[in-house]
Amino acid sequence: QVQLVESGGGLVQAGGSLRLSCAASGRTFSTYAMGWFRQAPGKEREFVGTIIWSGGGTYYADSVKGRFTISRDNAKNTVYLQMNSLKPEDTGVYYCAARKAYTSSVVAGYDFWGQGTQVTVSS
Repeated sequence: QVQLVESGGGLVQAGGSLRLSCAASGRTFSTYAMGWFRQAPGKEREFVGTIIWSGGGTYYADSVKGRFTISRDNAKNTVYLQMNSLKPEDTGVYYCAARKAYTSSVVAGYDFWGQGTQVTVSS
């Protein structure tokens, strides 16, 4: 069982930056692939990016590629989402998620989810 808690959301102007954190419980965090997803009001939850268990590989949605960076610190049981050059369309609730073994870009592929943190980008 893995419990996830996101933090770092807030209100930022377009062009600004935020760094989200996701703290995980459990001694086996380093064996999980981690993903970030987001959900805007009235829309389905969508994939943002993912990182493999070792941190050696990442994969991003086209909409955030080149602006967002995922990293992880397995010693701290934490995964991060650095968001730069934010746009109003990046607004939404951001969730981190965990799954065993390989990464996935599919919501249904993840077993554990955090409660989410709100990110609002004003124009």
